[in-house]
Amino acid sequence: MSNMVREILAFILTTSGWILVSSTLPTDYWKVSSIDGTVITTATFWSNLWKTCVTDSTGVSNCKDFPSMLALDGYIQVCRGLMISSVCLGFFGSIFALIGMKCTKIGGLDQTKARVVCFAGLNFICTGLCSLAACSLYAHRITSEFFDPMFVAQKYELGAALFIGWAGSVLCILGGLIFCLSLSDGMNPSRDSITIKHEQLMEYKSHTIRQNPLNDVHIKDFRRELSFYQFSVSIRQKSVYQQRCFWKVFSCRVTESDVTQQKNRLQHFKAL
Repeated sequence: MSNMVREILAFILTTSGWILVSSTLPTDYWKVSSIDGTVITTATFWSNLWKTCVTDSTGVSNCKDFPSMLALDGYIQVCRGLMISSVCLGFFGSIFALIGMKCTKIGGLDQTKARVVCFAGLNFICTGLCSLAACSLYAHRITSEFFDPMFVAQKYELGAALFIGWAGSVLCILGGLIFCLSLSDGMNPSRDSITIKHEQLMEYKSHTIRQNPLNDVHIKDFRRELSFYQFSVSIRQKSVYQQRCFWKVFSCRVTESDVTQQKNRLQHFKAL
């Protein structure tokens, strides 16, 4: 599977997970309880992070918003903060993912795009962890009250919103991990891609200016090749590990004379 396909798959997973996580924030049924009569359910109690409601057998609901944030239980305040943080992190992660993916035309060099994608993956991992922590904390409070024999108030069960939040958290974490794995591929270009670039460069060199006049598109290609070689030459002055990467990149046997010749040709084209 190519790196671009993996990034598209990761983007689908993370976006789907972020949508699921965002949908749980206004969802009603975080916890639910019902009072059963002899034939039908007489009343259904349900609550979320913002209000508590009761629905009778006729389908009429009466809701009451939580009066004050400072008077709320601590776990509800924590869950609110975690869920809002999760939604915000997922939003920024989606923007960074669009910038850093190889299928887009923005973001700069492949090394820069790989770092941006990795940062987006970290954002999505944090998104999944925040949502997972909020849903798990809320579920732990429900289960602890349900199995506590000394708790005499209304007991609730797990609502549908918690399961949706857990599913979205898993998708965000999986997609974020795939995004982070693309960093190594983006920082180490393959031999095939370098060989293809070198073959294209040799093809340009095999024709004279009269036989194959160069237009603005070709000049941009030459500028791109020169920037790549200048970046590679600068790696010589860095660590031993990066020097190994340099010789790996230059496995296509490009010499210094090729770089000098391309610089001279580019200056000639600029003067035209």
